[in-house]
Parts: sequence; C-alpha cells; structure tokens
Amino acid sequence: MRSVRKSVSRKANREIKEKFRWKARAAYLIAVLVTILLGLGSRVFSSQLPEFVANHFGDALWACMIYFGLRMLWVNRQLSVALWGSLLFCFAIEFSQMYQAPWINHIRATTLGGLVLGKGFLTSDLIRYTVGIVVSWALDQGCQKLAGINTRIDNDKPLK
Repeated sequence: MRSVRKSVSRKANREIKEKFRWKARAAYLIAVLVTILLGLGSRVFSSQLPEFVANHFGDALWACMIYFGLRMLWVNRQLSVALWGSLLFCFAIEFSQMYQAPWINHIRATTLGGLVLGKGFLTSDLIRYTVGIVVSWALDQGCQKLAGINTRIDNDKPLK
C-alpha cells in the first residue's frame, strides 16, 4: 500500500514539475520576445530617444535576450549558470569580431548577421553586455521571489 502511494506521489510530482517547466519556458520566451522588440525599437527609434539610451541600450538588451534565452533552455538549472553562460557567449561573439575575414564580413553585412555577430570589436560593448546580463539576472531573481520560488543569491537553485 505504501509503495502505491509513493508511486502515485512521484507521478504527481513529475507532472507538477513538467507543468512548472513549461510555464517557466513560456515566461522566458515572452521575456525574449519583449526584449527583442525593445532592442529593435531602440535601433528604429534611436533618433527620438535620449542619446545615452540610443547609444547603449541596444547592446545591453541583446545581452538580456541571450540571458533569457538560456534560461528558457535551462529552466531547471541555477540562475548563475545562465548568468555565466550568457556572459561567455556575449564575450565570445564580441571577441570574434576581431576576426575580419571576407567570408564572415559578408555574413556580418546582412541584417541578421549584423544583429547576431556585430560588426567590430568594442571594449565598451563588453561593459554593456555585462550590465544587461546582470540586470536580467537581478530581474529574474526578483520575479522568482515574487512568484514564491525559494532562491538565494549564494545558492540560486530554482524550485524543482
């Protein structure tokens, strides 16, 4: 009798975890899409925005999108995994811009290639990426607290 209850309890727990994963993935997908819209808006309406916003927010929002995308893929991992993973990814893309071969410059000349790979290396972009990712991570921490998911800064494992 006891093993039957454990079996039912485990199955119910798996179902709850699976629902949580899909809801969390949907929330992160929405965050990715909103971030994309804000980032494209910062480019399209740059002449109407304050100069500081127009110059810096696009890169920071790109890094935010990377963070939320990794969280969408790694919803059961620690928040710090997405933080470090997105920093590594963004920095790798930025450092790859030092490589200026004709074939990759041809890709960078396209709209999508330019948005993803960038055009040229700038140290200031590394700062913008770092700020964007840290802000995303802090928002993620805050949203998880509001949602009642127990996390701590030093042990930020999400509820499983």
